[in-house]
Amino acid sequence: MSFAPVINALAIPPNARVDQRVPKKLLLEQGAPTAADKRQIQDGIEEMVWVAALKPTNVAVPMFRDDVREYLEIAVLTTTLRAAGKPTRLIELIHRAIPYPLVLLAAHGDTVSLSLAHKRWSQGEKGKVVIEDVRRTAPFRPEAPTAEEASFLASLTFSGLPSRDLFTLYQGWIDRVAALEAAQITGTFTPPDSAARAAALRESLDTHLRLQRDIASLRIQATKERQLNRRVELNLQIKRLEAELYEAITNL
Repeated sequence: MSFAPVINALAIPPNARVDQRVPKKLLLEQGAPTAADKRQIQDGIEEMVWVAALKPTNVAVPMFRDDVREYLEIAVLTTTLRAAGKPTRLIELIHRAIPYPLVLLAAHGDTVSLSLAHKRWSQGEKGKVVIEDVRRTAPFRPEAPTAEEASFLASLTFSGLPSRDLFTLYQGWIDRVAALEAAQITGTFTPPDSAARAAALRESLDTHLRLQRDIASLRIQATKERQLNRRVELNLQIKRLEAELYEAITNL
């Protein structure tokens, strides 16, 4: 699997490129809290490459610092996962192990996913950094993208992102991942044009996911329910949630 279509889409300034292999030892020391995680790293990761380090000195975007987090640079990494690897857990472990906000491209079989996760200082351990929610694309084939995926790739260009500071730059990529998630529901890729719209989009996506799960659970219950009155009640609940789901989709 070639990462080139996505890396080319990012259009990272040449002087920010690193292109060095990352030893798995780093993950084992920094990102493997359990023995099972260590086995996952050993057995599930074929290779990691540090593609680029975006810093104020090489991309002309200021650092960011507030009471919650400090962004001195953004790391761009690729990882090739073996067939036995569990992508969701491995991607989370890699984000946890790297101290900087990370743009991670993960190949599994013939597909690639792109993930990002904001980081903040730990409230319990001074000096430690923890990740927030991992925002990840569904696996796709970058050499043969759908129309929505092609629009997503075209939107990733470094020079087209907000550049007030490294936090807003990173948030710009997260917003585009959210926009792709919405596009795979609506069929239209539209990156949010403001912080308020980006927050509303993420909230609608979270609501959409929650409602889908709730509806699926109720349908299982309705299928198993033998009492007619209870089955009618469950079907009414499903219809109410389906109406809420439709409203969530219109807000995407």
